[in-house]
Amino acid sequence: MHPTIKKLRKIMEEKQTNLCIAADVVLAEEVLELAEMLGEKICIFKTHVDILRDFTPEFTEKLSEIARRKNFLIFEDRKFADIGNTVSLQFSEGIYKIAEWADFINAHTIVGEGIIQGLQKVNKKSGLILLAQMTPKGNLFSESYALKTVEMAKAYPDFVVGFIGSSDRPEALAKIRAEAGEDLLILTPGIQLSSGGDDLGQTYNTPEKAIGLGADVIIVGRGITGAENPVAEAEKYREAGWVARKD
Repeated sequence: MHPTIKKLRKIMEEKQTNLCIAADVVLAEEVLELAEMLGEKICIFKTHVDILRDFTPEFTEKLSEIARRKNFLIFEDRKFADIGNTVSLQFSEGIYKIAEWADFINAHTIVGEGIIQGLQKVNKKSGLILLAQMTPKGNLFSESYALKTVEMAKAYPDFVVGFIGSSDRPEALAKIRAEAGEDLLILTPGIQLSSGGDDLGQTYNTPEKAIGLGADVIIVGRGITGAENPVAEAEKYREAGWVARKD
């Protein structure tokens, strides 16, 4: 089992939270404010550093300091999707140098096992999450694709830590859980307190549904970051997700 899984589970139990916040904002200061404000409610903080208008190396240093102080892990949602050599450079080089600060990264498996090998060559310290499913309407993630992704993951137990799984396709998610076993994590995005969708095809399901289908961690973005009181809203999601886990 990868060390980040053990570390995450310890954080979850200590803080009684299975909540991951998706910080999809475009200014570094806004991201840091969210981390500072919501850090006590979460186990994982998910970033998209390539959407930041004002990224500097100091940003990741500051975020890492908040993560240590507030006791959460950082997930860079880069969704690597290229040949092994290219992703190894995307992971380690450029202005972001993701390998130096991310606890978790993720990748598509459509290009085959070479993507896992390319990322692993750079750094085994970061745990790799594979995209077995996604939430937008009309996506091409079939059940067979998801299960092949699980099969691929099992060949790299010292690097792959789990999957992105969607509660929109409950039968497939349940099969992913069954095939993955309890050692690998399932993180489910598209979570709001009431089900629905947006005008760009994103669909939402509740914490209870996601956890009931086998998710370990719920990922929430605008449901919290767009709220009038993000801290109070984060507490609602933290409680809903944790209670569902215990039921």
